[in-house]
Amino acid sequence: MSEDKKIHIINKDSEADTCRKFVLPKLYDSKWNDEQILEQRTFTAGRIIVIGRKANREKAKRFDYLLCYSKDFPIAIIEAKSTLKKGYDGLQQAKDYADILGLNYCYSTNGKEIVEYDFSTGKSKEIDNFPTPEELYERLKNKKQQTQEIVKVENQALAVKPEFPNLYYKQDLSNKDDKNQVLLKPFFPNPDKPIRYYQRIAINKATQAVLDGQKRILLTLATGTGKTTIAFQIIYKLWNNRWNKANEHRKPKILFLADRTILIDDPMSKDFAIFGDARCLLNTDNFTTGREIYFATYQSIAESEMREGLFKKFSKDFFDLIVIDECHRGSATEDGSWKAILQYFNSSVQIGLTATPQRKDNKDTYEYFGNPIYTYSLKQGIADGFLAPYIVHRVVTSADLPDGWRPQDGQTDKNGELIPDTQYTTSDFENVLSLLPRTKAVAKHLTDFMHKNDRFAKCIVFCVNQEHAEQFRKAFEDFNNDLTSKYWNYVVRIVSDEGDTGKGQLSKFMDVDEPVPVVVTTSRLLSTGVDVPTCKIIVIFRTVGSMTEFKQIVGRGTRVREDKEKLFFTILDYTGSATRNFADPDFDGEPPLITSEEINEDGETIEGTYTEVHNETETKTDTDEFSETDFETETETTKRKKYYIEEGTVSIAAESVQILDQYGKLRTIQFTEYAKEQIIKFYHSPETLKENWLNLQQRELLLETLASKGISIDLLKEITQQQDADIFDLLCFVAFNLKPKTRKERADFLKKNKTEYFNQYTEKAREILSLVLDKYVEFGVEQLSDLNTLLKLQPISNKGNLIEIAKEFGGVDNLRNAIFDIQTLLYAA
Repeated sequence: MSEDKKIHIINKDSEADTCRKFVLPKLYDSKWNDEQILEQRTFTAGRIIVIGRKANREKAKRFDYLLCYSKDFPIAIIEAKSTLKKGYDGLQQAKDYADILGLNYCYSTNGKEIVEYDFSTGKSKEIDNFPTPEELYERLKNKKQQTQEIVKVENQALAVKPEFPNLYYKQDLSNKDDKNQVLLKPFFPNPDKPIRYYQRIAINKATQAVLDGQKRILLTLATGTGKTTIAFQIIYKLWNNRWNKANEHRKPKILFLADRTILIDDPMSKDFAIFGDARCLLNTDNFTTGREIYFATYQSIAESEMREGLFKKFSKDFFDLIVIDECHRGSATEDGSWKAILQYFNSSVQIGLTATPQRKDNKDTYEYFGNPIYTYSLKQGIADGFLAPYIVHRVVTSADLPDGWRPQDGQTDKNGELIPDTQYTTSDFENVLSLLPRTKAVAKHLTDFMHKNDRFAKCIVFCVNQEHAEQFRKAFEDFNNDLTSKYWNYVVRIVSDEGDTGKGQLSKFMDVDEPVPVVVTTSRLLSTGVDVPTCKIIVIFRTVGSMTEFKQIVGRGTRVREDKEKLFFTILDYTGSATRNFADPDFDGEPPLITSEEINEDGETIEGTYTEVHNETETKTDTDEFSETDFETETETTKRKKYYIEEGTVSIAAESVQILDQYGKLRTIQFTEYAKEQIIKFYHSPETLKENWLNLQQRELLLETLASKGISIDLLKEITQQQDADIFDLLCFVAFNLKPKTRKERADFLKKNKTEYFNQYTEKAREILSLVLDKYVEFGVEQLSDLNTLLKLQPISNKGNLIEIAKEFGGVDNLRNAIFDIQTLLYAA
């Protein structure tokens, strides 16, 4: 074992000693008990690194101690270091973890020295003992009271529109302690859904804001991060502890609003089931004022030309709390028909949940609610390993090239209509011109992609409109008749016109244990509010100009299901929407891989056009600002004439791939170049690489490090076509451009030039060593590191068991040395 390795182990042991011998006793002396001390817990999942089409996780972040004032109210973090180090050596890591966890206090200690950092003052100081729970909590309360008035002023300044109500409700200030107790009460325990660190922050911040009297509260968390869980826990805590804005001894009246039926039905029947008869699904057929938690879509209670709004049957001050899921989707917009609901109940506390940061297309949401009190971004979710990263595959048909598609002179469509002689581009297709050959080319390309990877990988295809979704469904069905003949619903269309039939197929598609449907075509219905944890492919076959909608579409695939081998997903972009939105500097979750290729009229990749890039630069392009809803809301009198082309040739013209590195940056180099860059970071020459390679522990460390950077040895062999090369030679070839030796060449060299090594052993022992070399040639040097496994392989096992074989070498230790010497001598040349 190397000295560095020994020192590392000693230090780790000493850190454990520090915790056991010094930290815990000092915490007990400061009146912390075991229920308040969480020791050695991971709080992230570990970032998922994707290279090629393989994925593995980095190590998760782990704290030494988390101090909680009450069960679900953490207040400080401690980083313990060896007694051989200074007390402040762990302070930077403690500050980093405290910042992530939203804590005001952190500590670094070597057991004897304690250094405290207070985020509210920005100062660190040495202290003799840890503060008691009560001391720390009092400091936190005083700090929050000092800043509360400042926050009120800032939020009031955001309410720039006169019709917006005051952002704070009138409070009874005589029971502050009771309100603090509500904040400190535990969450509803659910072993199937353990609360993640960012969810705890969001729940506690929202609850604190409600108790502080804030009326408009916004939480911004990326799709797939569990906003429903957060909403449930906030509602549970307030409901269970009888909070209400009138400070009466009763449970609150709460309204849970959303714009999609599935966003209401699913939470009501699952997460909120524990509320039992307190729940009520509100619609025209079911009106009551005798329940406590109401669920409704905007559409079911809003006004229309045909009816008075159901919401007006309630008094204006009926609801204490309204929670609005996906609040960016019309609830607070100037021209939103549902805005009247929120204004009618303007005395209520209103909590908005959204997945999209502020943009031009959702600015009214932020003007209404104010700045979010907590944000957990897509980028952070990917970095923490809670969200899946993705590969972006850009595919361009010949019709989508800059020159577009142009009809021949006098060309008519399938209905005999003369097609206007002009240039038709991506935004025209399926709106002005239905180009069926283009749809078929893309359907064939998707078919080939799934053939190569996984024909049962669940896939959502976003089409231009409902008609286009049906055209694509039919084309894809025709290319996959071997499966559609066995599974009638292998590919289905799910749009609003499908009604209950579509809902039934959607339910099966969302079920992780249902194998079919596999491919779902849609327009906009599935862009939000649909949880498909096993979705591995997102197909964008329409122009998406809205960043808000684009993030919602990407969110359909970001959920992780390791038990179903879902660690990342692929975006197949046939319109350039993904490429354009990734180039936007406001986008916060760049992809790990983007590919590009050209396809012909049969949907096949044109030879020589496939490229794969790791792009670390951001290229700005013009954003298509046309409204996505224009074409679906046109009336019969204003709708443009549409032409239908069923014949002709459309080919795939370009294809590209991009990938995100472990730092979250797009890279513009090939995979082999990326691997080279990582290798030479550690080893500047073949000699230094060889020196470390000969040390078994250093060799294992190198391979572990490369794997953590997303570098797959098997993929490197495949790309470089060096399947027979030794791993050492493969790495030298990639990093230093040295001609690689095959494993057979190295084994033959050893047998021919190191006869003195073999001659020291008996004939039977030499036979065994020869068989060991054969296994090296077959499997590689990694096969030699585990002696027990090696000796069980045929035909070596025919020579005897471990004891019998070791006897030929003079004992087990000598046998191990002999195998170790082989690993050294193999690299003598």
